[in-house]
Amino acid sequence: MTRWKPHVTVAAVVERDGRFLLVEEETEFGLQFNQPAGHLEEGESLVDACIREALEETAYHFRPTALVGIYRWPHPTKDMTYLRFNFAGEITGEEVGRALDEGIVAARWMTLDEVRATAARHRSPMILRCIEDYAAGKRYPLDLLTDNPQ
Repeated sequence: MTRWKPHVTVAAVVERDGRFLLVEEETEFGLQFNQPAGHLEEGESLVDACIREALEETAYHFRPTALVGIYRWPHPTKDMTYLRFNFAGEITGEEVGRALDEGIVAARWMTLDEVRATAARHRSPMILRCIEDYAAGKRYPLDLLTDNPQ
């Protein structure tokens, strides 16, 4: 009997001067856009995972301030389901010259209109949905999430 389990991911929504932070990355489908995002690692809190992923993919230090939402997305061609915890927050610094994760071409700042216009190049539909939810004012306190001590 196979046990089903979703792939838990985290993602950051960062807005600065009317632009949103995305990453352009090499994928099996060519260059695509994504939020700074990645998988939760064993023993890591969701907030810490988002901080780590944002730094690894953009060289920016990210401070989560709110949870935008929790999103479930069954991949249309792969036998997997993603459960994404999307965090809003702010940039608190940058590590200029830091090497980005393998496959990441660059961090890009885009207006909401540019994000919408590039939807065909998004790695998943969650990207636009998360940013639009943020733009609509959806925010939940971080203490909504509880990490049980080991």
